[in-house]
Amino acid sequence: MAQIDISQVYADVEAHRDDIITFLREIVAIPSMDSQIGEVGERIQTEMKKLGFDDVWFDSMGNTVGRIGDGPRVIVYDSHIDTVGIGDPAEWEWDPFQGKIEDGIFYARGTCDEKASTPGMIYGLMIAKKLGLLDGWTAYYFGNMEEWCDGIAPHAFVEHEGIKPDFVVIGEPTRMQVYRGHKGRVEMKVVAKGRSAHAASNHLGDNAIYKVLPVIEGVSGLEPQLGDHEFLGHGKITVTDMAVQTPSINAVPNECTVFIDRRVTFGETVDGVIEQVRQLIPTQNQEIGDVTVEMLYYDEPSYTGFVFPVDKYFPAWALSEDHPLVAAGQQARKLIGLPDAPSGKWNFSTNGIYWAGKAGIPSIGFAPGDEVTAHTVLDSVALNDVVKATEFYAILPALIEG
Repeated sequence: MAQIDISQVYADVEAHRDDIITFLREIVAIPSMDSQIGEVGERIQTEMKKLGFDDVWFDSMGNTVGRIGDGPRVIVYDSHIDTVGIGDPAEWEWDPFQGKIEDGIFYARGTCDEKASTPGMIYGLMIAKKLGLLDGWTAYYFGNMEEWCDGIAPHAFVEHEGIKPDFVVIGEPTRMQVYRGHKGRVEMKVVAKGRSAHAASNHLGDNAIYKVLPVIEGVSGLEPQLGDHEFLGHGKITVTDMAVQTPSINAVPNECTVFIDRRVTFGETVDGVIEQVRQLIPTQNQEIGDVTVEMLYYDEPSYTGFVFPVDKYFPAWALSEDHPLVAAGQQARKLIGLPDAPSGKWNFSTNGIYWAGKAGIPSIGFAPGDEVTAHTVLDSVALNDVVKATEFYAILPALIEG
């Protein structure tokens, strides 16, 4: 294990404080909604080249990648650089991309979720190499698209690009704590088929909306029956959207689709959670087959035209509290002077559903920001935490046993 001169780490990070903050402000100012991450990826690559990364490129999907070091052990620092949209512009009291800084807090779209982890990861890896803390490691910064389909970018990174790390650090907001898991998710749709007719002669039609009402009501009362886990917590289920097919607003709808977000915990299977929803469909509709439920499927091309089809099943995952990667993360927090705090979990979903959930690669999360501000007009991060996180990213590889 490399010797860590923490005072030198502090000095090197502090020397780059202004660069780190300026870099964050510049990448936040570049809109990257709807997975359009090409321009912000180019800006990030410019920074990595300036800092001496060994190689920098876009992968087939259009994610931005930087490699530093050439050791046999491989670690990936994962930070998604796409964001959700801004919603109603009138709800923002400041420009959502230029943002504002008030009392040391930077408010802008994508600060919390999750561009704030990118500067610390990139500068941290540069400092780690300079100080010999990456000896024996090949490290990758992986700036990817995540908002529309969790895990698809790392899935393609491993299976299409052929880079499979030994460890992963996820840059979703963790309030500067070490996170080690979260619930999974299944996205489903319930489709009801009916028969259209003029609204003035609605008795001749078969209204598809009415057929999904028992399912919606059933979903609203299903949660107490869902699985529970002492660490990950209780399963969740919510109707999130509805689409109606009808010739006009003066006609009986011939099709209705209800979309369902189901958060799964340990002990729940994908087939089991789909069957729970199927059982909410009235027996006569199950027998006729005019109301069905199925898992969603993602095959949208990325901005480069790359397609990587996946089912929208995202497994729950968690590392044990005594896992070497978790222990290294907690040791890193202690060395950089953060107050003691137990390891935790996210309430939402991350790329960990692939890294740890599907591929079995040990993963933790560490980043500035609090997820409660994600996707809101108060999207924000403490700038001191952005800088402080750089110290963590710099020393972590040297602390991982093995």
